[in-house]
Amino acid sequence: MVMAKKETSKKQMKVTLNRGLNGRLAAHKACVRGLGLRKIRQSAIVEDTVCTRGMANMVSYLVTVEDV
Repeated sequence: MVMAKKETSKKQMKVTLNRGLNGRLAAHKACVRGLGLRKIRQSAIVEDTVCTRGMANMVSYLVTVEDV
C-alpha cells in the first residue's frame, strides 16, 4: 500500500523583537519566549499557525511580523 505524501510547504513568518520586556505582563513575556525571542532585534522564523499568529498579535506592540 502506497501512502500519499503530505505537502511540506508550510507557511512561515519572521518575528522580530523590537522593544524590551522590562515591566511587561508575565503573559506577554511568555508569548515572546514562546515565539523563540530573547534579545532586542532578534528574529525567529516560526510556522504561521493560528496559535503563533495569536501570540504575535497579543504582543504586536513589541514585535514586527513578516511573511516568509
